[in-house]
Amino acid sequence: MKQMKLGTIGSGVIVRSILDGVKVTEGISLEAVYSRTEEKGRELAEAYGAEKVYTDLEAFLSDDELNFIYVASPNNLHYEQVKEAFLHGKNVICEKPLCPRREQVEELAALAEEKGLLLVDATPTAFLPNLDIIKEWLLKVGRVRLVTASYCQYSSRYDKLLEGEVPNVFSPEFAGGCLQDINYYNIYLNVTLFGKPESAVYYPNLCRTGVDTSGIAVLRYPDFVSECTGAKDTWGDNMVQIQGEKGYLCIDGGANGLTNVRLVTKEGEASRNLQENPDRWLYEVQNMTKMLLEEDHETIRERLKITAAVIEVMENMRKDAGILFPGE
Repeated sequence: MKQMKLGTIGSGVIVRSILDGVKVTEGISLEAVYSRTEEKGRELAEAYGAEKVYTDLEAFLSDDELNFIYVASPNNLHYEQVKEAFLHGKNVICEKPLCPRREQVEELAALAEEKGLLLVDATPTAFLPNLDIIKEWLLKVGRVRLVTASYCQYSSRYDKLLEGEVPNVFSPEFAGGCLQDINYYNIYLNVTLFGKPESAVYYPNLCRTGVDTSGIAVLRYPDFVSECTGAKDTWGDNMVQIQGEKGYLCIDGGANGLTNVRLVTKEGEASRNLQENPDRWLYEVQNMTKMLLEEDHETIRERLKITAAVIEVMENMRKDAGILFPGE
């Protein structure tokens, strides 16, 4: 593949962060924007140099110049929009969470294989250079006994919730909630490093809409326990700590930043950071573009297996905690 010609669905903050990276990355270009409103679509297109704006999804997906669709719409729309993109012959990059249910992830992965198309989960953690350091140094801490992951970021939408509104991110109709958003990164990093846990329990703080604004997930592995804290109604120092019998890793920036990795053992202490640029989205765009232009099917398939496992863990915890989405 020589060039990724991108069309976007969605116009939120993350979309703009991704498109900032697209502007300075070779091999990928923004060609078209889909939005339900002409005004929002035109604003985004003009900001990032796209020539086409669509308010009709069918017309957008039928554009023969596009070979990739970036789906960054509300969570509940991902499944149908990704599926429609495949049926129109487009490769897809989808924001997390790919879908609320594992069976949906597996169906979309199978459809991509059937159509000879590519499906990529855009969770930034997988594309960050410091993840390789964590994997390398994890061997030096000995048998892991405890993991603590905290990612808490106060949301302006929480203020709107308190004022009586129901923002999408806190609506069960849109598959919202903190677990689906903030705490997703903690679960993703755990499954990436350690695989699927033997059991998982979620203790949420629920709001009046029936979804969580914050909560703690406890993942049980054969030799250790991992505590994953996520919040959209508080804020704090975001970090991950992995404690083993021979030492520990301290990871700054939370599970979706990985801004610095520190190893402490009885022999001493070391610190490494391969991410000199503070823009984590740039690393995601650059490394994702490289993977897709090279059509690295093996890596794409392996990461989709991780995504499916993450979604399964989250789905089970969510339902056990009484957080249900339409149709459940």
